[in-house]
Amino acid sequence: MINVIYPGTFDPITKGHMDLVERAAHLFDRVVVAVAESPNKKPVFELAQRVALAEEVTTHLDNVEVIGFNSLLADFLREQKATAILRGLRAVSDFEYEFQMANMNRILAPQVESLFLTPAEQYSYISSTLVREISSLGGDISKFVAPCVQKALANKFGQ
Repeated sequence: MINVIYPGTFDPITKGHMDLVERAAHLFDRVVVAVAESPNKKPVFELAQRVALAEEVTTHLDNVEVIGFNSLLADFLREQKATAILRGLRAVSDFEYEFQMANMNRILAPQVESLFLTPAEQYSYISSTLVREISSLGGDISKFVAPCVQKALANKFGQ
């Protein structure tokens, strides 16, 4: 069985994230969307809400599970018996950071391989940071996130 972990803060989960999750669901037996607590990143949503939103947008995928975590990723990978980590690369600028992370994860969890997917071109420019900023300023984010995420952000920003 091939288990892949797709870790991230997912604050919020975007259509770019979903593109990767849906494609991974076709490639792997089990996909875990691992929602990191990441308090240092000061997420807009609490962990429980990020997990709930990710669960809502992945309900159509039978082999996808969403789990929140607040531990070292290497420990979480072992707990989940993961064989691979899935990471997204939107642009060349993502590569250096992801390369560093892959090498660190290779040391901390040598039994797990890092795999990279690029999102479809129509999602390659979307980032959670940009979506949060646009939403906080009252902009239309319907092209970037699922309706439930758009509604949650509107509620968060009092719109």
